[in-house]
Amino acid sequence: MDAETDRLYRDADLVQFYDIENGLAADWEHCAAMAEDAGSVLDVGCGTGGFLTYLTDNKRRCGVDPAKAMLDVARTRPGGEHVTWVQADARAVRLPRKFDLVVLTGHAFQVFLTPDDRRAVLATISRHLAPQGRFIFDTRNPLAEDWRSWTPDETQRRIEHPERGPVTVWNDVSHDAATGIVTYETHYRIEATGETFSATSKITFPGQGELAGMMDEAGLDVDHWLGDWGGAPFTSTSPEIIPVGRLKM
Repeated sequence: MDAETDRLYRDADLVQFYDIENGLAADWEHCAAMAEDAGSVLDVGCGTGGFLTYLTDNKRRCGVDPAKAMLDVARTRPGGEHVTWVQADARAVRLPRKFDLVVLTGHAFQVFLTPDDRRAVLATISRHLAPQGRFIFDTRNPLAEDWRSWTPDETQRRIEHPERGPVTVWNDVSHDAATGIVTYETHYRIEATGETFSATSKITFPGQGELAGMMDEAGLDVDHWLGDWGGAPFTSTSPEIIPVGRLKM
C-alpha cells in the first residue's frame, strides 16, 4: 500500500480533512529557508501543495504526487496556477529538467515499504538534482517507536471542518515485528451526523544506517543529519532522521 492506493490520500472524502490537520509546519519553514537561494524547487511528494504555494517568489516550482485527489486540491490553492503539478509515482517519475532543491517531507518517504522502493525514490532525487543542488527529506527515527502512542485513547482529538463542523478524529495501530511495517487506521467522525470516514495506511521506519548506505548507492552525499525540524543534530534519541545533502562530486 502506498499513496497511490491509500484511501487517506486518494479519496476526496478523506483528503478534505488533510489540510485541517497538516497546516503550516516547521518543515515548510526550514525548507523555505533552503529554497531562498534556489531558482527551482521540486517536491516529489507534494500532497495538497501546501509547501510549494507557501513559497511566494518567482522561482520555478514543480510538485509530484501519485494521488489525483491531492493534486486537485493543490491546483485550487491561491498561487497554485504558478506551480507545475505532475501526477506520478516518485519511484518512477522522470522529468525533463533538474532542480536546485529537491524535497520530500511530511514523512512521505515512509510510505515506500521495501528497500527497492526506497532505492528507487532516492534514485529519483539524485536524477533530478542540479550539479550544485541540494536535497532534504524526513523519516521518523525507528528507535523512538512513535507508533506505540498511535492508539485510540492517545490520539483522539477534535478538529473543526469549515463546512461540516466539529469532527472527532482518532487512530489505531499495529506493528509487524518481522517486517517492521506499521499499519495504522485513521478515522474521522462528523459529530453532527455520525458519518465516519476511515482509511488504513502502511508505513515503514528505515534506520539511519540503511539510509546512509542507500544514499551512497544513489550517488548522494549527506552534508549533515538533523534530528528535528528545529535544526538539532541527529542522535539516537531524536524523533526524526533528516538528511541534508547534495550529489556526490
